[in-house]
Amino acid sequence: MYTDLFLTTHRTPALAPEDVAALEAAVARTATFAARQIMVRQQVPLTQCTLLLEGFVERYRDTPEGRRQILALHVPGDFVDLHSYPLKRLEHSVAALTEVKVALFPHPAIRALTAQSPTLTELLWRSTLIDAAINREWIVSVGARSAVVRLAHLFCEMYVRLNRIGMADQHRFALPLTQVDLSDATGLTAVHANRMLRELREKGLVAFRHGEVEILDWDGLRSFADFDPGYLFLD
Repeated sequence: MYTDLFLTTHRTPALAPEDVAALEAAVARTATFAARQIMVRQQVPLTQCTLLLEGFVERYRDTPEGRRQILALHVPGDFVDLHSYPLKRLEHSVAALTEVKVALFPHPAIRALTAQSPTLTELLWRSTLIDAAINREWIVSVGARSAVVRLAHLFCEMYVRLNRIGMADQHRFALPLTQVDLSDATGLTAVHANRMLRELREKGLVAFRHGEVEILDWDGLRSFADFDPGYLFLD
């Protein structure tokens, strides 16, 4: 089913079988995007919401000077623009980091789901609020954590999120980002990010090579990053 990973990630509130069926039936079609292809442009009117089925996606803003700030990373099972339903457009852009496959939910279908089921309404609302909680944690990282801790915290978060959907194995997982992507996600320059990656490796905590993360010492990394997964609201 298209919504399997979404429901794996969001188990609360529990859905009745008829609600699961209605959510699944709300998918109008699927689509694919090439790596680095823009999926949603900021301030362009939208008529559908996008559920990520395969691949990795970024939400971002570019400055007039050409700097990019990655605002969020999305993994399979995430709605990447559910908040476009009430807002009808986004103030940021969304792009594929890898080749991706998505399921598309027309806004009228989202309206119908919320009209017919308070439980579905709560689930979709909760999903959006968790996105906001993750965004606040990223603000803390950029504003208050040291450079090396920002990267350590990001690796912890991505490990927990990917492990939850079966995309991490023995503290190894694919994270198909370049060092420039990592710098854009953490508010660092690419050169600074490279130095911080080297420091994490030399500390025996984590190694990042060719889009793959190997956590060498999970307890040590979690302690170093002061990582508390509470903001992920794990079910």
